[in-house]
Amino acid sequence: MTAEAVYDFSVSVIVPAMNEEGNIDEFCRQFDEMQKTAPFKAELVYVDDGSTDGTLSMIKAAAQRYDFLKFATHQRNRGLTEALMTGFQTASSQVLVFYPADLQYRPADIPALVEPIAKGADLSTGWKQGQYKKWFVSNIYNWISRKIFGLKVHDLNSVKAFRRSVVEQIFLRRDWHRYLVVLAAHEGFHVEEVRVSVYERSWGRTKFSIWRIPIGVLDMVAVKFQLTFFRKPLLFFGIVGTIFFSLGFLVGLWAVYLKYIKHETQLPLLYLVILLAGLGFGLFLMGFIVEGQTAIKEEVGDLRRKMQRLMAKNDSSGE
Repeated sequence: MTAEAVYDFSVSVIVPAMNEEGNIDEFCRQFDEMQKTAPFKAELVYVDDGSTDGTLSMIKAAAQRYDFLKFATHQRNRGLTEALMTGFQTASSQVLVFYPADLQYRPADIPALVEPIAKGADLSTGWKQGQYKKWFVSNIYNWISRKIFGLKVHDLNSVKAFRRSVVEQIFLRRDWHRYLVVLAAHEGFHVEEVRVSVYERSWGRTKFSIWRIPIGVLDMVAVKFQLTFFRKPLLFFGIVGTIFFSLGFLVGLWAVYLKYIKHETQLPLLYLVILLAGLGFGLFLMGFIVEGQTAIKEEVGDLRRKMQRLMAKNDSSGE
């Protein structure tokens, strides 16, 4: 018998799955046990991300047994970020939870992850407790991330619960799901952290590969630029342009010294001065252009948020 809901919101747990056929039944069983005593009404949203095994068949069979289960499918593998976006569109709740399908996190911990949302947080992120194979890489990655982004949370790449308004106001590029906490915090959302146990896989193979390390590093740099210089592009281009102008000025002084003190004429130095000055001017000009584009983008984003609030207000008044 399902427990009476205590929270004034329902929860959609989004589970992207790719070749996880051996974990579907057990995950659903554990989810069923969790939702019977959870202080909220819950639904489970599977997103089959182009599986080549029997994952989709297992999900369809489970949907016949459990009325809390929804699912969506991708014809080909699109990656975790797009799978989550599909899950957001399929889910019906205003509070969303991201959980992996491999049972390294147990559904029994979902209520603890959601609890900070009920207390006013906008996003609750898990902090992995326990030993697992990728702990060394994960710890280094999270340490660097904390230093770069100035966040106090210990784990960026873990399970998360968050209000729908969080993902409605941020833009997620491919593989940027792991920076959801960073992007949310930058937008001023209230972030909390919850300790969650992590376990080794009991079935299937990890999707982690060594190539995800350099990809993650490059994504980290891209996000940092997105949140700093790309929000104020003239600052970035202006700094670099000033450096080129300064170098051109110093080279010009050296050329004047050689010509009038040493009585030596160095045409290559003159060409270098022209090159450096031209680069500096070009970077300043590019900064002004991109600054204008950024202003237009922010105005469009602000207009989109106002339209979303207006539509939400109309929907609530219609009810």
